[in-house]
Amino acid sequence: MRVFLIHIRDPQFYALPTDARSPKGNFRVMGFPPIGIMSLSAVLKRAGHECVMFDQANPETPNAVIIEEIRRQRPALVGLSFLSTTSYPYAKILARQIRAADAHVRLAFGGVFATLNAAPVKQQCPEVDFVCRGDGEQLLLDLLDRLDDPATVAGLTWAKDDKVVSNPNRPLDRNLDQWPFPDRESLPLDFIESMPLDVPAVLSMERFTTMQTSRGCPWPCVFCDIPMFNEGKWRARSPQHVVEEFNHLQRLGYGAVYFVDDHFLLQPKRIEAICKGINDAGVTIQWGCEGRVDSVAQHLFPVMAKAHCRTLMFGIESGSQRVLDRLKKGQTLAEVETAVINAKKAGIELVHGFFVVGSPDETVEDMRATFDFAAKLPLDTFAFNRLCVYRGTPLWQEYLRRGLVNDTEDWYKYFKCSEIDPTCLIGEVINAERTAGLKRLFRYKLTHYPLQTLRLLRRFLRHMRLRDVVYLLIKPFLGAKRGSTKNEVLSRAVEHGAQKDAAALLTRVSDALLTKAVTPSSSGPSGTP
Repeated sequence: MRVFLIHIRDPQFYALPTDARSPKGNFRVMGFPPIGIMSLSAVLKRAGHECVMFDQANPETPNAVIIEEIRRQRPALVGLSFLSTTSYPYAKILARQIRAADAHVRLAFGGVFATLNAAPVKQQCPEVDFVCRGDGEQLLLDLLDRLDDPATVAGLTWAKDDKVVSNPNRPLDRNLDQWPFPDRESLPLDFIESMPLDVPAVLSMERFTTMQTSRGCPWPCVFCDIPMFNEGKWRARSPQHVVEEFNHLQRLGYGAVYFVDDHFLLQPKRIEAICKGINDAGVTIQWGCEGRVDSVAQHLFPVMAKAHCRTLMFGIESGSQRVLDRLKKGQTLAEVETAVINAKKAGIELVHGFFVVGSPDETVEDMRATFDFAAKLPLDTFAFNRLCVYRGTPLWQEYLRRGLVNDTEDWYKYFKCSEIDPTCLIGEVINAERTAGLKRLFRYKLTHYPLQTLRLLRRFLRHMRLRDVVYLLIKPFLGAKRGSTKNEVLSRAVEHGAQKDAAALLTRVSDALLTKAVTPSSSGPSGTP
């Protein structure tokens, strides 16, 4: 059968094409490739099916082109994959455009948001035939075998006689080695690595991709839906299988890889075996990963650096122990400091810290402590984002109990905690403290970590114009009249505040009003006018 797989990207956030094309003639895109649909494409092709992929980061395949290709090629199934609350409105719009163009093609949704909200998604989007929950590899194969009678497809939500039916959950599959490597070569895009998150500062012009070596995280952080999606379990591929994929990527000419594992630093023996395999095979690809600061694998940081681990990211979240405990991080400030210092001593080139502000019960003193703590850590890059709440997280369940959200009316909406939780600081205070804190942090870095800062700037200069790098340095001190995004430059992780606000507001648009955005003349990556 012929299957179309489409990766939906929120146009407020999706990767931006660079000016130059790759040697293969493809658009070069800054950001992460759609590993989800690439993985499914490989599974389908191995089973004898035909698969065509589209990524909304590609300016050559807007919605109108995708719909025309559906009309022309008549796939048996079109799958729309998306991750988040803010991508859901664009998935709905495209699904309705596809249904208007073809009344018979089968449509499916998949991804984290669809999994955690399957029944209400199916009710709100009757145009979509199937909502796929959880791991998609075997589910998709089973669905193609039973398109006309999906009652026995585990992990599927569908409708029968106008009633939503949720088939039993599919047991989590621990044998991840059984699946082929993602189909990275069939999508006409090349990806390059930029700064953590979505900063338009290129780290390398090497051909870049992502890899998933494990799935899940067992820790119960209140803002995270990963434990619910993976049933609180952690599953991993074997070291041998991971090393085989590294060899495969090196043969294909990739130079940089980032692991999209939720927590790579979990099993020391596995990490050691992967690093040994990389070195023994002569693989030279630089790679990065993320993990917790309380990992028992920190003695392996030098081994990881020797195996070309260039980037290590930690979810630090706060410089206040009281806030960390409120978020149920299960870590201490001392553990944070130890992990960052150990990573830098081991020779990890880029150590990044994720922080959140605007947490429940956070005070101005807590915020100031966070920025002061971050300044003193030998981090290379850092991001300070507003804490948000969405369905599927423990914090959402708390807000339900407190009457701050309504599961019937708000399930598909995205809220900054400070907008709905009276225990949070108000937005104006958060923004003011963040701007002031980042100024202090930036000055501290320049005066106390000058060599580290210069090394980072030298990396930027390899791929950026000198005047742009100079502007990164002086912009925080130019004053409000020269721009309102000082904190964005300082944090090295642009939050795109106005655009995120717009995306968040779109999730709160009524479904009836959103439907009006579906017009045959729609253009652009989102399909909206």
